[in-house]
Amino acid sequence: MKAMIVRENGPLSNLQLEEVADPVAGPGQVVVGVRACSVNFADSLMVEGTYQVRPPKPFSPGLEVSGYVAELGEGVTGFAVGDQVQALTNWGGFAEKVAVPVDALLKVPAGMPHEDVASFVVAYGTSHVALDYRARLQAGEWLVVTGAGGGVGLTAVEIGHLMGARVIALAGDDDKLEVARSKGAEFTVNYKDEDVRERLKEITEGKGVNVVYDAVGGDIFRACFRAMAPEGRILVIGFASGDIPQVPANHLLVKNIELIGFYWGAYKEFKNQVLVDSAKRLLQWYEDGKIKPHISKKFPLEETVEAIRSLRDRKSSGKVVVMMGADA
Repeated sequence: MKAMIVRENGPLSNLQLEEVADPVAGPGQVVVGVRACSVNFADSLMVEGTYQVRPPKPFSPGLEVSGYVAELGEGVTGFAVGDQVQALTNWGGFAEKVAVPVDALLKVPAGMPHEDVASFVVAYGTSHVALDYRARLQAGEWLVVTGAGGGVGLTAVEIGHLMGARVIALAGDDDKLEVARSKGAEFTVNYKDEDVRERLKEITEGKGVNVVYDAVGGDIFRACFRAMAPEGRILVIGFASGDIPQVPANHLLVKNIELIGFYWGAYKEFKNQVLVDSAKRLLQWYEDGKIKPHISKKFPLEETVEAIRSLRDRKSSGKVVVMMGADA
């Protein structure tokens, strides 16, 4: 089969298309014939060797795939060859086939496009669990989403609006802010042109914002933090800016602010039912037509490096997907 392979960590150019042996389903495993793999920021870090998960080399990155069951390992029940599935792979997704544990599989609605399936669980799951389970977002509250044009940020806009919040989308590009408006943002702020703190105070008529969903960090985090309402909650999702802000603990006391760290993948290890319940709710919303992934770019397998660069360099909005097989 064909796969994008890393033999030595380093720049993205180290990711090369190769012919490798097909995977075999061991006990409790399933081989998935991959039709689509979404691109995540972690893929770039994994190639560089700076991600918290470091696969043994050689390896293929790719965390989240859509495809069909191609082979069942010993002891596997509940799935049949040909079933359409979504799989969380940890790595290995940028390949024509990948072997995964059966508990990493999720059946999806019949006919759901592969690019939608591959773009769904991590991005929507991150925003739903963060906003609903961790931040306890309530209808009518002010929600700020930073990096609102990105794959995860855009789902936070969409889900926040669906939950009844008044959403303020922040991004550094007017076109991305237009997409955020189409997903339910009531107000938009271009942080390259506007004073974020002052604009948030103006929008909320001086009351401040209730929940901040921050995947950017740096000065954007600091500006949002200073514009929070009493009993506000700020979700730390990531640091796309590369600047990890430091928060003086005494500042949390003044307004009784909650600083909430959130890493979706950790729940797979210690509280997986939270993710299972979230996935069921999200798929029902999808079937009801309430949510739909925004996919701005699709690439064939051999252009995976360009796909990752497109996301890393912020040249895309929403999700970027690598397509394989008949869907490429």
